[in-house]
Amino acid sequence: MDVREYFQSHENYFWEWTTDKDIHDNTGYNENNLISIPNVGTIAYRAYIIEVLKEFQLIGLPALSPLLLALYATNEGYLDLKGIKIEMQKNPMTMQKYIGDWIKPAFQFLETLESLPSNYKKGRNRILLLQTIFSNEFDLVSLKQSEYILNEYLRNPQKIANSAQKNELTVCKFSKDLRILASLHNKFPTATVIIEAMKGNIKITDLDDEVIQEETTIENNKDFIQELIEDPKTFQVGSLIKRIWSGLKIPMRHLSPGEQPIGGISDMTNKGELSRMLLSEFANEDEIFMNRVANNEALYIQREIPPEENIFERIILIDTSLKNWGTPKILAFASAIAVIKHPKAHSECKVFALGQTNVLISLDKVEEVVDNLNQVSPVLEVSQALDRFFQEEHKEKDLEVFFITHQENLANENIQRTIHENRDRLKFLVTTSVDGELNFYKHHKGTRKHIQKVLLPLKELWANPPQRRKNRENDISYSGKRTDLPLNYPILFPTPTHKIAQFLYEGEFFILSNKKQLLRTYLSDNYYNRDYYDYYKTYHGCEVLMEDISVKPKGQFALAKNKQQQFILCQYQPDKKLISKLNLNTKEYSELNLTGQHIPADSRLTYFSRNFYLFHAQALNIFKINIDGNISIESVKNDAEIQKNDTKVVIEVLRLDNSGIKISGNFGKIGINAKNNLVVSGNELSRSEESSVSFLKNKFDIKILAEQNKNKFTFPDGSEIITDSRGMLTFKSSNGNIPTFYIPSAEKGFLSLSTNVEFGGSEYYLPENTLLKVKKMEDMYSDYLEKFINQILEYGA
Repeated sequence: MDVREYFQSHENYFWEWTTDKDIHDNTGYNENNLISIPNVGTIAYRAYIIEVLKEFQLIGLPALSPLLLALYATNEGYLDLKGIKIEMQKNPMTMQKYIGDWIKPAFQFLETLESLPSNYKKGRNRILLLQTIFSNEFDLVSLKQSEYILNEYLRNPQKIANSAQKNELTVCKFSKDLRILASLHNKFPTATVIIEAMKGNIKITDLDDEVIQEETTIENNKDFIQELIEDPKTFQVGSLIKRIWSGLKIPMRHLSPGEQPIGGISDMTNKGELSRMLLSEFANEDEIFMNRVANNEALYIQREIPPEENIFERIILIDTSLKNWGTPKILAFASAIAVIKHPKAHSECKVFALGQTNVLISLDKVEEVVDNLNQVSPVLEVSQALDRFFQEEHKEKDLEVFFITHQENLANENIQRTIHENRDRLKFLVTTSVDGELNFYKHHKGTRKHIQKVLLPLKELWANPPQRRKNRENDISYSGKRTDLPLNYPILFPTPTHKIAQFLYEGEFFILSNKKQLLRTYLSDNYYNRDYYDYYKTYHGCEVLMEDISVKPKGQFALAKNKQQQFILCQYQPDKKLISKLNLNTKEYSELNLTGQHIPADSRLTYFSRNFYLFHAQALNIFKINIDGNISIESVKNDAEIQKNDTKVVIEVLRLDNSGIKISGNFGKIGINAKNNLVVSGNELSRSEESSVSFLKNKFDIKILAEQNKNKFTFPDGSEIITDSRGMLTFKSSNGNIPTFYIPSAEKGFLSLSTNVEFGGSEYYLPENTLLKVKKMEDMYSDYLEKFINQILEYGA
């Protein structure tokens, strides 16, 4: 896109370039210095429009026509929005499908802008207003193109003359401009919402990256590395990775020569086709020639066989002992991520943290990197864990193992012995140091060879740490956040399979998920369609009560409410002799070390009658932990009622064990396949013979692909699907007659479809107390999902 294309005017459209001869432009080009609306009035002078566009350099220029209408709607004095609307409705193109439907919401948004108090439409507040409403539109011009357009105009403003020559107005151009304004109406339905967004009291809708699991590309690896750099907790690790990439000489793929010739006599054979026979054979007399061919004495050029790729399982072992702590550990994790996320690395890679035991860890998300960086083992060296890894846990030979440790650990006799005994499978050895030096060694045919030394300038790389994330979130121009998601939806989430703990409190079931959320679920046998949903005759989904709970997933847990009806989570860690209490509502935390107290090894943390207890059936006295106030313990006489209650709770909570469903939380490509069904991350949403809907493996080509912008997927017609990694898809059609609806993103079982009013499908997702009207799934499918898909297909046609 260039200056001419961006500022292009069109015939029979609402705006045009005109000239005010009384005003002289400081650029020296005084023609076409004004944009006005025919028969209505002035929008703005060119100089002011350019100043406004300069404010979007760090965001991306918005589409010009919607911006001009927004400028007109925020002008002071008399405005004739109704007149512009009437003129637009007279345009023959409004008879086209979609265009007529978008005029009403588009002008509703302009009327909302007009209704804003005057102080929000003046000076810098007006600029802030425009940035607020346009900063997250998916039709923004890229930053690179925006810079090019503005620089090109400033160098040669006369190019506006080409834009002033009107082109024919197309349906695509008309519909795109209206669609943007209609979309803004959905995001900012009232003046209050706009004002709150300007003040930063609510988050403006933007988008978030989700990891695409289908393939690893250079681009998404760079995005992940950038996330590490931008997070203060992982900045030191992230800032080292690209520097390590630049010097890394470790092979990312292994080629076996197989039968590949290497030249000379080895390239000769006595069998082959005539076309591959050596020319020297034809110099023989006919009888000798035929005799050599018949007796397989003639020489041929051997056919070259391409190299074959050897498939090794790549495993990285990170030393987490005390000597590999601090800077060496940061270098170790940076080296591991550099190998895993290298642009040329296409094979899977497992990572283990070695300490007293071998722990499989993941480094695919920023949160996982933060958690694993905090792992430290009290041992001085990890020879026993390394020995156990090779001798007991991984005896297979087709391994390519990296071991990352501190340079000083190589002097340890036990480490030396273990490395020597397993040198055939320990292919690479990486050592770290406090001053930023990395050394890479390779074991080949029983000997260790030094491959390279990488010296990282730590002071230089760590000189400019990022600002804290909360400061960025208050910056309205920062667009690196995810789309706002509600805490809950009209329907329930799928219950996760991985849980930290499960509770029964006052007749209600609660779950502490591995995503550190407090969930509430329920069990019942009341289903309206037993034939279709017999599998779910007991279980239901869950609703989210609390998120981002600061708790380590270890030890025992109990849940209760205090006098203020706030949730209190009690945690007992037997290995540390530590009892703690967290108020989930206020985040108040208190802990108590129980070292020296006589607590039986198999004591259980439980709740009974307004108190927590460390309970043991055979103990005469047990410890009581208070719910209200700071944590304290008291030795009390054991009570048979506590055991009776505890036994009942354990039996009831066990009923939740099979309630989990595998959730599809990472979303890749979303589109419509050749069968006209929705495809999400390789799974097709299809109807079965039982009139139910579920995700199955997609077997058809995708013919219409949605454009991904963080966690929002937008189809060409403007319809959107917003993904929620907790297990929900939100559908927003560009057709205003199709209401927003929701479908769970569970990989197995029958699904449901719900609007804010109606519900159909598996009652697993139906809340216990709901006002949703229950309908047949086939009716919900045809009324909502089918129309949603048809809207996209008809637009493409």
